[in-house]
Amino acid sequence: MSLFVDRVIIIEQREMIMAMNRIQFQAGLSMPEFLNGYGTEVQCEQTLEALRWPEGFHCPRCAGEAHYVVRDGVRKVFQCATCRHQASLIAGTIFQGTKLPLTIWFLAIYLISQAKTGLSSLALKRQLGVSYPTAWLIHHKLMQVMEDREGRYVLTGNIQADDAYLGGERSGGKVGRGSENKVPFIAAVSLTEDGRPLRVQLTQVPGFTLKAVAIWAKEHLAPNSAVFSDGLACFAAVTEAGCSHHPTVMAGRKPKDVPKFKWINTVLGNLKTSLLGCYHAFDFQKYAARYLAAFCYRFNRRFDLLSLHKRLLVASVSTTPHPMRTIRIADVHC
Repeated sequence: MSLFVDRVIIIEQREMIMAMNRIQFQAGLSMPEFLNGYGTEVQCEQTLEALRWPEGFHCPRCAGEAHYVVRDGVRKVFQCATCRHQASLIAGTIFQGTKLPLTIWFLAIYLISQAKTGLSSLALKRQLGVSYPTAWLIHHKLMQVMEDREGRYVLTGNIQADDAYLGGERSGGKVGRGSENKVPFIAAVSLTEDGRPLRVQLTQVPGFTLKAVAIWAKEHLAPNSAVFSDGLACFAAVTEAGCSHHPTVMAGRKPKDVPKFKWINTVLGNLKTSLLGCYHAFDFQKYAARYLAAFCYRFNRRFDLLSLHKRLLVASVSTTPHPMRTIRIADVHC
């Protein structure tokens, strides 16, 4: 009898594991594993050097390979033996100009990449042991890396699209769509052949006009894609980008009540949960594009949590420098 019960328990456990969401229960990188690989400044330098010059150092000025390694304070510097040009290990990357140890940056990349719903600057401050302004700058630089990376991709195939707003009314201000603190953005998700979400894009726009949607479609959609919307008139402009438009007459129904809009509503629900659960407050008008891109970056790489920190590190190395003055400048959408 005991053997039979044990077998039943094992079968039930297997069924439960199979029923688990494979995204939620996938293996990530543990903190001990991370520290084992990136716990010292030397390990971080070696990783950064391998990413920048996988075939060995090449002088950016004369392409020479012979070089000397010197130190500029605590930072590693490569000096070309031919032309004497010096190249810092962090020059030309998102890390350029930083005075912080690389271990702090690597830990920030790890923490942000492993946080399913994102990580606020305040939480980052506490975990890194740095000041809030420093944590804010690290956070926004890494979100800028994500935004730059997401800008390389376009959606293709069958695409669900919807109009949405980020933010809410300020005390004493206008309410509804005219609220000063509401930022309009287009939410779009491309689907696989069997109707599952593939990639998502959340793009800030100046408003829901034919001109704004036409510009958005030309920049973010591949020609011959099929766009399915709730019938908002401005989405007809996707045809200017060579896409077909398939509106659905809602007749008083909400998008959540229409099965064909299941995934776009799921994405918007996840976005709301992420923002409300992670961030106390942020400047919607100024930094909306960055926060939206960070959500997209994690969502679009949701099946590969184990290597997500490596992908963000590679993106950080290949992203051009963004000094504080450019990080603080608002993205202009007009």
